[in-house]
Amino acid sequence: MKRELGISIYPDHSDPQADQSYLKKAAKLGYTRLFISMLEVNNKTKVSQKFSEIIGYAKKLGFEVILDIAPTIFDKLGISYDDLSFFAKLGADGIRLDEGFDGSKEAMLSYNPEGLALELNMSNDVAYLDNILSYEANKPFIYGCHNFYPQAGSALPYDFFVSCSQRFKRQGIKTAAFVTSQKAKIGPWDINDGLPTLEMHRHLSLELQARHLFATGLIDTVIIGNAYASDEELAQLATSERYKLSLGIEFVSNATELERKIVADPMHFRRGDITANAVRSTQVRVKYANAANPPHDNRQEFQVGDVVIGNDDFGKYKNELQIILEPHQDPRKNLVGKILPEELMLLDFVKPWTKFSFVLKN
Repeated sequence: MKRELGISIYPDHSDPQADQSYLKKAAKLGYTRLFISMLEVNNKTKVSQKFSEIIGYAKKLGFEVILDIAPTIFDKLGISYDDLSFFAKLGADGIRLDEGFDGSKEAMLSYNPEGLALELNMSNDVAYLDNILSYEANKPFIYGCHNFYPQAGSALPYDFFVSCSQRFKRQGIKTAAFVTSQKAKIGPWDINDGLPTLEMHRHLSLELQARHLFATGLIDTVIIGNAYASDEELAQLATSERYKLSLGIEFVSNATELERKIVADPMHFRRGDITANAVRSTQVRVKYANAANPPHDNRQEFQVGDVVIGNDDFGKYKNELQIILEPHQDPRKNLVGKILPEELMLLDFVKPWTKFSFVLKN
């Protein structure tokens, strides 16, 4: 399934012109999913006008629009779950169901004549999805999306996130999760300590959060939960790898031009016959077999996350790149850089044959 990026807006708390500007910036960078929160309903006519305008603008820019609806809104609008035409007339492509039914109801709703997708809450480790699918739901119109968590300390722990996500992924359901901007201030509530799905992401850079979610292989769509992410954040996330694992590296001061070139190679992959000692990328040693590489920074004990390259004393292994997984010494290897500390978690995803590249930080 293709991977995509999304943003969120909150028309009940934001300025329409600012929303449009944000949408335009994101669309130009390749963002394609829009999460819109509908929180307040005072007048059905005014609500229709406000949301149809912003949704219409987003659709012209190519966004798929999912509308997040509080259950109380149905009563306030005088509509029922059996008739979703109001949301289709607004231009939405789908609605997020915060209120669960008996499984049979959701399955029936997935055949709504308007063709709206039904987005289910992924952040509960129960057989909710299996129950719905057992009633022969219209599977292509069922999406899954995790919650976001405005209160610091309240988001999901990683292992629980994995367990919840696997329930949807093994059924082939399109999945989504939220990351949080470190610059954005707007969310749905008066508490906004960021809007991530995973607690471990709350204070990380936006693009690292996304790279981590994509690396799990469990999430198809990464959505920025809060608004508005900065121009720099939007651009960095838009250019980050979605399909290939990428690792942030800081070079040591003595790293040579050759070593920088080897690190920057766009297609490293871990050998299939792995070792516990290090991740070995061996094709670069073939590519640069005739290039001299004098020893430097080669006498210390290498630590987990160090990136080393074989020097001239390493025979046929000269210019092989390795990422250290177990501390050891070997003067035939030059230290050329270090994986950033906050990115060491990504080493868990370097499996046999995993393709990877580096994000150069200096």
